[in-house]
Amino acid sequence: METVIYEGIPNQAKEVRQKVFVNEQGFYNEFDDIDETATHIVMFAEDKTPVATCRIFWDTVMNTHILGRLAVIKEYRGRTIGSVIVREAEKYIQKNGGKSIVLHAQCRLTAFYQKLGFAEFGDIGDDEGCPHIWMKKAF
Repeated sequence: METVIYEGIPNQAKEVRQKVFVNEQGFYNEFDDIDETATHIVMFAEDKTPVATCRIFWDTVMNTHILGRLAVIKEYRGRTIGSVIVREAEKYIQKNGGKSIVLHAQCRLTAFYQKLGFAEFGDIGDDEGCPHIWMKKAF
């Protein structure tokens, strides 16, 4: 697997997110203005197929980096790719002086993030009919 970091949103990240969030999970409001300025990480299989992505951006209100839109193509799940891309995001944030990371997790995935050191905070919210909760991790 190869990991590439992009400023702005590359087509490969759009492709992964379209497959996972729009086609598979039924989200409609997947792409937004943040995509244009966020840093995106894309993981590629040996054949150069994009298989996972996430985005990172600074949030002035929360005063921290936010990791979002973490997606792994269905056929590649269960191979620790999600954990690897989160660690890559953490390395990127730390390299750029970040001290913490926050994400808005689908509630069904909180155990995954807890294993990576994230803790829940705040109330459960709704994102297009899907329950989400904020989670954070300090470095």
